[in-house]
Amino acid sequence: MTRTIRLGIQVQPQHATYQHIRETVVELEQLGVDILFNWDHFFPLSGEPDGLHFEAWTELASWAELTSRVEFGSLVNCNSYRNPDLQADMARTLDHISDGRFIFGTGSGWFERDYDEYGYEFGTAGSRLDALAEALPRIEERWTKLNPAPTRDIPILIGGAGEKKTLRIVAQHADIWHSFVSPEDLPRKLEILAEHGAAVGRDVSEIELSNELRNRDESVADALLEAGVTLFTLGISGPQYDLDTVKHWIRWRDSRNA
Repeated sequence: MTRTIRLGIQVQPQHATYQHIRETVVELEQLGVDILFNWDHFFPLSGEPDGLHFEAWTELASWAELTSRVEFGSLVNCNSYRNPDLQADMARTLDHISDGRFIFGTGSGWFERDYDEYGYEFGTAGSRLDALAEALPRIEERWTKLNPAPTRDIPILIGGAGEKKTLRIVAQHADIWHSFVSPEDLPRKLEILAEHGAAVGRDVSEIELSNELRNRDESVADALLEAGVTLFTLGISGPQYDLDTVKHWIRWRDSRNA
């Protein structure tokens, strides 16, 4: 299956005013990126721990109205923070606001401060993954019951690379698999994903592969492309979002799609 190379930019909602975030989102769409992401945390992940920060899902509703072309979503939603049926309803609503451009990116959660300060039980990595595995069928079922229904089959992006649980969840539910796996390790991970796919009766070759760009290292990006990755993501942080690096990767994307 031949896929177009796509570029997703994670506009990290930290250390910037919302006015600046809004302006950045508009400019990124004008520059020609394919997808806009934020993250689902309650505090900054770098820099001043108590710096400026905004909540993910309400921000995404703003982006749905600010933009007209790009797809968008969280990289990634934390399953722990919201009831699965509520997540489904929120996703369906963003799908309608945006005329079918929302991507449901999700994962099991990991940042303990979010849990502790907002009153969620942190549990263990295993228990959080089990909760994600239980939530996704409920989310998919709720989409079949909502009135109005989603405008399209909402794409599910799942982040993580754990071999026993995460990749099985990916095989069962994901349209896009996002990881930070190196080009050297990716073939082995894909073999394991294929084994999970065979166990659940899924051809995992239909899953789009997503990975993170490293600064301006085109050699790594080219190696990931050779290994099958077609969605590349880049995180940019406030207070000054680095659009020069974004422009570099837009040129790289366009040259590889030519």
